[in-house]
Amino acid sequence: MSVSSSASAADPAELARLKEQLAALQARVAELETRTDAQSDINVETRQDLEAITTTTPRVETRGGIKLTSADRKFEASLGGRVHFDAYAFDRDLAATTGTSEFRRARLTLSGKALGWDYKLEQDFAAGSNLDGLRDAWIATSLGGGKLTIGHFKPYRSMEELTSSNEILMMERPFASATGLFGGRQFQQGVGYLRAGDRYTAGFSVFNLRGAAGPRNEGMGAAGRVTFAPVNTAESTLHFGAWASREDANKGSADLVATANYAGRRGPSLAIATTPGASGDSVTAYGLEVAGAFGPLFFQGEYANARFGQPLGGDQDVAAWYLQGSWLLNGGHKVYKSGTGVFGSPRGDRGLWELTARYDTIENEDVADRKASSAIVGLNYYVNPNLRFMFNYTRGDNELTGDETGQYAVRTQFSW
Repeated sequence: MSVSSSASAADPAELARLKEQLAALQARVAELETRTDAQSDINVETRQDLEAITTTTPRVETRGGIKLTSADRKFEASLGGRVHFDAYAFDRDLAATTGTSEFRRARLTLSGKALGWDYKLEQDFAAGSNLDGLRDAWIATSLGGGKLTIGHFKPYRSMEELTSSNEILMMERPFASATGLFGGRQFQQGVGYLRAGDRYTAGFSVFNLRGAAGPRNEGMGAAGRVTFAPVNTAESTLHFGAWASREDANKGSADLVATANYAGRRGPSLAIATTPGASGDSVTAYGLEVAGAFGPLFFQGEYANARFGQPLGGDQDVAAWYLQGSWLLNGGHKVYKSGTGVFGSPRGDRGLWELTARYDTIENEDVADRKASSAIVGLNYYVNPNLRFMFNYTRGDNELTGDETGQYAVRTQFSW
C-alpha cells in the first residue's frame, strides 16, 4: 500500500515538470519562428538593395584591360593600347642608311557601344599628333546579318593589310599592302559593309581618297574582298581569298604611289610607280590569297597586280607577291579569325617561340629595273598574350641600283 501511494503522489509532479518543459519548448519555437521571419524580411530587403545597386551602378572590369559598362547596359567603353619599340642596325652596301631606335607605334584606343552602335577611336602618338596620328575612327551597327561601318578605317583589300599590327608575322607588312602598293593610303574615309560566317567573309567599301590628315579632294575609291575557309577546325585551317580595288583621282587628289622599303623600315627605298593626282587617272588592283595553319605550322601568300594610270604614255602594271611562314617550336597554333578572314597570334602555353621567314618582291613590269625584293628570317618570342619580342634580319635587293643592304631589327611589343 505504501509503494502504490508514493507512485500516485509522484505522477502529478512529473506531469507538471513535463508541462513546464513543453511550455518552454513552445516558447523557444515561437521565438525562432519570429527570428526566421525577421531574417527573411532582412534577406528580402538585402536582395532588393543589391538589385537596386546592380541596376543603378556602372560595372567596371579590369581583366585584360579597362572596361566600363553603364547600369542600363546601353553604353560600354574599353580603353586599350599598344607600344611597339624598335631598334635598327644596317649592314650597309651602296645606299646611305642610319641605324636608330624609335617608337614604331604608341597607340591609345577607345572602343565600345552606345545605344546599339559600336564605335572605335584610335590615336597613334608615334605617328604625330591630332589628325596625323588618327587611325581607326568609326561607328558601326548590325544590318541585314552583317556590319555597316561609317568613318575612317581600312578598305577591304589585302589579307596582311587587314591583319592587326599586333599580330603580323614580321615587323613590317609585305609590298602587297599599304607598305608597297597602297603607300600612304592605309586608312580612308568612307562606308563599308561586311558579312561573315564560320567559313567565309564578304566585305565592300566605298571611300574618298583622303586619309584623316590628307587634303580635301574629290577622288573616290572602292574595294571589296571575299574569303573562304573550306577547312576550319581547332587545329587546322585552310584559307582562300580574293580582293579588288579601284582608286579614281579627281580634283585635289594626292599622288597615288607605290614604293618599296626593301631593306626594312628606315632603310633605303625604291619608287615603283606613281599616278599623279592632278592627272585624274586611276589605279586598279586585284589580289589572290592563300593561307593555312596546321598544328604548329603556318603559311601565307598573296599575289597582287595593280595598273597605275599615266597622263602620258601607256599605263604601268605593277606586280607584287610574297610567301611567308612560321613554325612554333614548342607548341601552339595560330588562331584563324573567321569574322575578318585573317590569322591572329598563336594560342598555346606561355613562352612560345616562333621561327619565321618571308620572301617578298614587287616590280614595275613596264619600266626597266624598277624591281625590289627582300628575304627575311626572324624569331618571335611570345612571353604572354600581351608581350612579344621580335627579331628580323632583312636582306634587300634593289635591281635598279644594285644595292643589297641588310638590316638587323628588334622589337619590344606590349599591347592590352
